[in-house]
Amino acid sequence: MEPKGARRVLLKIGVLAGLVVGAVFAGFPVFWMAASSFKANPEIFELPPRVVTPGFSFDAYTTIVTDPVKVRFFVNSYVVALSVTLLTLVVAVLAAYAFSRFEFPFKRPLNMVIVSVQAVPPITLLIPYFGLMVTLKLYNTYWALILTYMVFTLPYAIIMMTGYFNTLPRELDEAVKVDGAGSFTALWRILVPISVPGLVSVGIYTFMIAWNEYLFALTLTRTENMRTVPIGIQLLMGQHSYEWNEMMAMSILGCVPVLVLFLFFQRYFIGGMTAGSVKA
Repeated sequence: MEPKGARRVLLKIGVLAGLVVGAVFAGFPVFWMAASSFKANPEIFELPPRVVTPGFSFDAYTTIVTDPVKVRFFVNSYVVALSVTLLTLVVAVLAAYAFSRFEFPFKRPLNMVIVSVQAVPPITLLIPYFGLMVTLKLYNTYWALILTYMVFTLPYAIIMMTGYFNTLPRELDEAVKVDGAGSFTALWRILVPISVPGLVSVGIYTFMIAWNEYLFALTLTRTENMRTVPIGIQLLMGQHSYEWNEMMAMSILGCVPVLVLFLFFQRYFIGGMTAGSVKA
């Protein structure tokens, strides 16, 4: 028993050490980015590097939050990301309910098309979407980004929500219909509230995709008042000098929305919310 107990302790120590190393490896770049955002540009490249320098200040953050152009980058990102998330969830819920609960012509081919869209590299669609948005006169507008992003977020959302609805017993729908309500009521009054964990997971993923996207945001917008945060960070790279501290500060501010979402909604990732929803 003693050798087995010793091996078990050593295994736990090894696993814990591995997790600590992994956490340091993943977290150090974020820590250094945050530290650099409080330095003056010359101090960022000091050797040996220092975490706290004589030039420690909030000047980079002050410059960003007081510059209307940079603030507009964040406003644009919020408008686009929130719109994409809301529209994607609504469309995905309706589509997933249809795929989960109904039989209709071409159901399997449609499923295959949705799955196959996930395999298409987005960069291959860049030029076609640019031409399409110009033709539709949506170039350099919010709708150009919203509709384009939904093409990439909807397949994942529909697949995930269909799988989630498939785990919910059909007796829930039938119980509502026995009381005289229709499918629409069963969806929004019963299934959607029970599916909050799935909706939160899909919503956070969708928000992250729309918030962090760079390539299409760069291609489908032209003026500074339509640029998003990733493009705003890139614009801080001048021809002769880089505003490294402002880039780091804007990157930190760009991380805040996603961190807040995880902090406030992580409890919804726990499964089992449907346990006991159907009584025998």
